[in-house]
Amino acid sequence: MDAELSKRLLIAIFNKHSPLHDGAVIIHKGKIKAARCILPVTEREVPAQFGLRHRAGIGMSEATDALILVISEETGQISMAKNGKVLHNLSFQEVREIINDYLNNEDLYDRFENLSEHDFAKKKGLPTKVGG
Repeated sequence: MDAELSKRLLIAIFNKHSPLHDGAVIIHKGKIKAARCILPVTEREVPAQFGLRHRAGIGMSEATDALILVISEETGQISMAKNGKVLHNLSFQEVREIINDYLNNEDLYDRFENLSEHDFAKKKGLPTKVGG
């Protein structure tokens, strides 16, 4: 694809009537390199609330050093994954801060939680971790 990244283009790609909407978009250095990509899914056990899109996001975060953004098609909730760890149900402001910190090479490791911690918090009715 090699297209300049823009809000308008992302909205067009992820329009539910677009042939490109099902799958991932790969963004590198401000350019959309590919769309409708099929990603490797995690082999680990994940909470039932995470579907295939989240499994693929977690899988990519395990296989690469990328920061992964996942938007639930069903609920619109935003999650991020890094190194196999997850942050779930993020606000736009939290996403903006995390992306800015990532782009400024700040360490994000402690912000994300292990899936087992996330599952434990959910079972106990505790809030999930959403920041540093």
